[in-house]
Amino acid sequence: MKNNKEEWIVKLKKAFHFITTVLMYSICLIMLIVFLAFVVNFIDSRHNIKAGNNKKALFSAYTIVSPSMVPSINVLDVVVTKRVDNPEDLKKGDVITFNSTDYRYSGVTVTHRIQNIEKTSRGEYLFTTKGDNNNTADSSRISFNEIYGRVLFRIPKIGYIQYYLSSILGWVAIIIVPAVMIIGYDIYKLIKTLRSDKNSNLDDKKKIEKKDKIEKKNKKRRFNK
Repeated sequence: MKNNKEEWIVKLKKAFHFITTVLMYSICLIMLIVFLAFVVNFIDSRHNIKAGNNKKALFSAYTIVSPSMVPSINVLDVVVTKRVDNPEDLKKGDVITFNSTDYRYSGVTVTHRIQNIEKTSRGEYLFTTKGDNNNTADSSRISFNEIYGRVLFRIPKIGYIQYYLSSILGWVAIIIVPAVMIIGYDIYKLIKTLRSDKNSNLDDKKKIEKKDKIEKKNKKRRFNK
């Protein structure tokens, strides 16, 4: 009974250690991607400044907070966008992120699908957009200058981590506690290993001492003979 309980505790510790390790690595991977995106955006920005171009960020990420694009994009999914330098590169069906001029979302960053593209006599492109889950298209068309980028891909539900990490409780629960537990468990294993080595060394020392005693006794016997 005792052995079964100890095995269950060991399995539970291993499972917990695995889950927390995967969580930590996932967070580190996300932070690495964000860092790389920041570096790429910084290099691109410096290049544009030197060239005298006032362009938007090459890559951006946005957390979706409304169900207007369900089921293509759900609430708290994160979409990653890439800047589009030429309006002719956009086509119907593309999902874009833009600064809305619609009276319902005025001044809000929105991610919707392009439903129609028009070109005015002055050569200006105007885009009609619509959320996949909305019954009607957005009431106002947007110009190319209002577009931040085209959606490359989405990361499902990653917005939950953003919301949790933005709070002190979430930061402690997701980052601090698992990190402390992993470090504590590793320290425990290290101490256990050191103790095991110490006991092994003591046993070896006792064996050597015992062997020396036996050899001394044998020498005395031979001498007495």
